[in-house]
Amino acid sequence: QVQLVESGGGLVQAGGSLRLSCAASGRTFSNYAMGWFRHTPGKEREFVTAISGDGTNTAHADSVKGRFTISRDYAKNTVYLQMNSLKPEDTAIYYCAAVEAQFPPTFARRYDYWGQGTQVTVSS
Repeated sequence: QVQLVESGGGLVQAGGSLRLSCAASGRTFSNYAMGWFRHTPGKEREFVTAISGDGTNTAHADSVKGRFTISRDYAKNTVYLQMNSLKPEDTAIYYCAAVEAQFPPTFARRYDYWGQGTQVTVSS
């Protein structure tokens, strides 16, 4: 079992930055690919970005390329999502997810563990 706890969400103006954190516990952190997804009412959960277990491979949605960066700290068992140049359309609940795999999946159904989510609101 893996437990995931997100933090760092909040309200920010368009053009601003936020850093989300996802603390993982329960298993060997490096065995798990980690992903970030987001959800807004009326839409399906959307892939944002993901990172492999060893940190060497990442994947990003086209909508966030060049603005969002995923990273992981093995000493802290934490994965981060650095979000820059935020836009109102980035407003969503952001979820951290984990799956025991090296290559980072981009489909939500591939992930086995999910955090509770953290709200990000970008005002125009």
